[in-house]
Amino acid sequence: MIDLGSLEEAAGNAAFVMALRGRGLRDTAILRAMEQVPREPFAPAAHRAQARRDIALPLPCGASMTAPTLVAQMLALLRVEPGHRVLEIGTGSGYATALLARLGAGAVLSLERYATLAREAAARLADQSEVHVVQADGLASELPDGGFDRILVHGSVDSIPPHWRAALEPGGRLVTGLLHDSRCRVATLATPEADPELGPPTRLAALVPGLARVL
Repeated sequence: MIDLGSLEEAAGNAAFVMALRGRGLRDTAILRAMEQVPREPFAPAAHRAQARRDIALPLPCGASMTAPTLVAQMLALLRVEPGHRVLEIGTGSGYATALLARLGAGAVLSLERYATLAREAAARLADQSEVHVVQADGLASELPDGGFDRILVHGSVDSIPPHWRAALEPGGRLVTGLLHDSRCRVATLATPEADPELGPPTRLAALVPGLARVL
């Protein structure tokens, strides 16, 4: 018997990816990962019906789920390769974390300042042995376990903190939002010593230092 539910889900995922292609996304590995990792399970129940739209969605604690196009653009700039050790700052729902694992990252350490978001994301990603979600401050001067091939930051900063550079392996890449001329742009750090390369404009919220006192 044909599983109509599975067929409908597959068709919905395919349509979601085609819509992203229509917005100029061409990285086949990322598009395949986004087809294989549905956004719905990571969205709050009240907004799950909008999960396949290219919009940011509200999360608990005043956080938000980044729009899929921006997630894909940042992942394309990050250039994750199989076996890479990745540091993610700002776990949120865990959707981008799951995409990093699907793209072949050998280990993903994801830091989230809100205990609620960290706990819920860890539960969603419990079957991903390569993923470790912890409540931590990504802006802290000391990061756990340095030596990352890739660093993905879901937020914006005025400048690249020195301890992020120090945590990046030679030849590594870092992608974040960077405030420049009163505008926020996606920025890529190609090596720890390089100047950041400015990419497209973005609406990534500024990172807040410290652990959340509530939630």
